[in-house]
Amino acid sequence: MLDSLTRRLSGIFASLGRKGRLTEDDVTEMLREVRVALLEADVNFKVAKEFIARVKEKAVGEDVYGSLTADQTLIKIVRDELKETLGTETPRFNFGSQPPTVILMCGLQGSGKTTTCAKLAKHLIRQGKKPMMAACDIQRPAAVKQLEILGESVEVPVFAKLDGSSPVAIAKEALERCKYLLRDVLIVDTAGRLSIDEDLMDELQKISDAVGPHEVFLVLDSTTGQEAVSVAQAFHERVNITGAIFTKLDGDTRGGAILSVRAATGVPVRFIGVGEQTDALEAFHPDRMAERIIGMGDVMGIIEKAEQAFGNASEEEKGGMEAMMGRMMGGTLNFEDMLQTFRMMKKMGPLKGIMKMIPGLSNALPEEALDQINDKDTGRIEAIILSMTLRERRNPDIINGSRRKRIAAGSGTTVEEVNNLLKQFATSRRGMKQMGKMQKQMKKFKGRGGH
Repeated sequence: MLDSLTRRLSGIFASLGRKGRLTEDDVTEMLREVRVALLEADVNFKVAKEFIARVKEKAVGEDVYGSLTADQTLIKIVRDELKETLGTETPRFNFGSQPPTVILMCGLQGSGKTTTCAKLAKHLIRQGKKPMMAACDIQRPAAVKQLEILGESVEVPVFAKLDGSSPVAIAKEALERCKYLLRDVLIVDTAGRLSIDEDLMDELQKISDAVGPHEVFLVLDSTTGQEAVSVAQAFHERVNITGAIFTKLDGDTRGGAILSVRAATGVPVRFIGVGEQTDALEAFHPDRMAERIIGMGDVMGIIEKAEQAFGNASEEEKGGMEAMMGRMMGGTLNFEDMLQTFRMMKKMGPLKGIMKMIPGLSNALPEEALDQINDKDTGRIEAIILSMTLRERRNPDIINGSRRKRIAAGSGTTVEEVNNLLKQFATSRRGMKQMGKMQKQMKKFKGRGGH
């Protein structure tokens, strides 16, 4: 998810070096590269152009903020503009004053809309809600069956009819059934098409008029790139879209449409799909996404995943997790912590996704190394760490050549594998420390009234 953009921006910032003051030539050259990086990530041309203009206006001649270096100054400006582009705040879910809250789901065929209905239902269950789903996509009988199967998997009732009733009639009847069953949320799955057409929009508008939705979510396939902007504009003109949900962000997608849709249409991104499983839906936080894009990771996201995975953990275990996060941001993480982290990660979701959220790590590891990471790899890494003595795990700097040979023999790996792990660990620890310092400095600057 936007990994290539993150790496490009990190490289651009690193090349600036340390300057006491930024000249216009410095900024122009840097912004030219940033613009290319944005376009390569499939960011809409107009959005990229306006973004660059705003950054340049703020950056030219800007003094270094306190102890921040010039490249960190630019990072802050770019981060702030990314937040502005993505949305300054995370929109609150618009629940109805009286249940049930109605959520209308729309989008083109193949966007992952039906699966997203089930993912959203599961997300709402975690919020303490009792959702129900309505199968109004009768264009594809397979979609009705698919929603019923998904409903069973997340233990959510599905209202469906294949007796020739119109989608509008099904939606109305589903709403009444939802009230009768005392369910507090109704998720309405509507028909999609291979492309936008008048019949699709008319049907969608009639369903919307019939059920009066509190939220209208447009499901967009992130692999469609800039086309996602024109799709969002077309839907938004006919029904009042309250939010976009981007799917398929766990693959090789460049993901630039996430940056484009809100800026081009005013429609905020509300959720992102990061996998095929029904629990692979995440609420979208603009500030966190902005920091992930510039390589600062998503520590809050890791903490939230840990809280979900360790909801029944003792106070002592929770305190240990918080202390470990503190050491992570201080750049003092050791292999003992890493061992504990792997055990936590197994309960928090796919390893690759979690590692990309760790500050500095996605930049420290080669892209091909991250792409090859899977949950089976942790077994070899754990074997290496467990072959270390407690003193070595807590003080990796003492691991010399003879110790590396012993660790390799004890773990059934090669000295080269041990060397690679130590090298990657040292690089990621430096990256975490740098990002931790930067976040502290930016907070201090903000506390002094900086903008």
